[in-house]
Amino acid sequence: MTQAKHYPKHLDLAPVMRVEGTVRLPGSKSISNRTLLLAALSSGASTIHGLLASDDTMVMLGALTSLGIKWEQQDDHTHIIHGGAGLLPVHAADLFMGNAGTAIRPLTAALAVIGGDYTLHGVSRMHERPIGDLVDALNAIGAQIEYTGEVGFPPLRIRRGHIHAETLSVRGNVSSQFLTAVLMAAPLMAKEHAVKIDVVGDLISKPYIEITLNLMRRFGVTVEQNGWQSFTVQPGQHYTSPGSIHVEGDASSASYFLAAGAIAGGPVRVLGVGRDSIQGDVRFAEALEQMGATITRGDDWIEASSNGVLRAIDADFNHIPDAAMTIAVAALYADGTSTLRNIASWRVKETDRLAAMAIELRKLGATVEEGADYIRITPPEQLNPATIDTYDDHRMAMCFSLASLDGAARRGNAIRINDPKCVAKTFPDYFETFAGIAVNELF
Repeated sequence: MTQAKHYPKHLDLAPVMRVEGTVRLPGSKSISNRTLLLAALSSGASTIHGLLASDDTMVMLGALTSLGIKWEQQDDHTHIIHGGAGLLPVHAADLFMGNAGTAIRPLTAALAVIGGDYTLHGVSRMHERPIGDLVDALNAIGAQIEYTGEVGFPPLRIRRGHIHAETLSVRGNVSSQFLTAVLMAAPLMAKEHAVKIDVVGDLISKPYIEITLNLMRRFGVTVEQNGWQSFTVQPGQHYTSPGSIHVEGDASSASYFLAAGAIAGGPVRVLGVGRDSIQGDVRFAEALEQMGATITRGDDWIEASSNGVLRAIDADFNHIPDAAMTIAVAALYADGTSTLRNIASWRVKETDRLAAMAIELRKLGATVEEGADYIRITPPEQLNPATIDTYDDHRMAMCFSLASLDGAARRGNAIRINDPKCVAKTFPDYFETFAGIAVNELF
């Protein structure tokens, strides 16, 4: 899909006095992988424009190839997927899922419903990320999914079960991807009877469910919604290609550039997301506004500028957990102590992000209190130069690039980013793009 890119073992970022410019965002990871699977399950061919070119989408495309789905690439970001009309040509396959949660969770549900003999496995961190709530929900309605390692975690073995779903329940308080997975598989179950999905507990990351529902509608399936407590798919609905579909720019990736504009001058404009975005992470810009930044919005762009020293923030970030990581680093430039609440889901992401964020922020001189589901950050008088470990987590690498910026409150410092290749998961050209908004020389 993309040529292998060379990354150094570490990347040194010099202090950046000011940022300004315009950034064209890569496609959304969440939208890209959902769209790929829905296109594969649809009747007809779907042309996907703006598909993210990254490790996670390559994982999904590789899995679809192994499952017999035909596709071709027209250019770097345009792909044609030939759907299987709810079936998969290959009934036995060994699937490597890397560390792509947006691939393994929905595929697990779809494969369990369609039936066959499949194994799903990934990198070591994937085998530490929970999937038990999804497996429990599917096995309870007749799926046959086994753990081949530790119970509750991949690797998985999926055999042909006997699905008898009219009602199923799935927990919503660990990862919204479990509900996304059963929602996307529900039309495959709802052949003669409606399928009702009950959510057990509080549903986190609701905006990601809105992305799922929006894309299902684009592919011809309507879900009836009873608040966030239950969802019903009526029988007789089938995924059908919309012909062509455009992937929005990644709103989580937008956060780094908007935060840069809020910290170090600006204006910085991101293209590809705006007022009309279906991604909840565009609400990141509202958090920057609360911190005092100047934000302007268009239909498909958002712009951020500094308006002096950022204000400390105390807010619930359950709705935008990925983008909230950027706020944690922006808090280094605030006028007091910031508290990010209701972010327990950080612990089951690409790494334990609560623990990792606390460790790395302390290297920069911050005083950090790490709780079970919150982090409290008091910035230092002056940021320390630091070597940042990234934990094979793309968002850790991208977030901490911001610590090289000079803000109104304090000066940035020389930052070394270890293992910068982790950004290939979602944004292979991140550091070049970040350098492009620096008014002084970055490297």
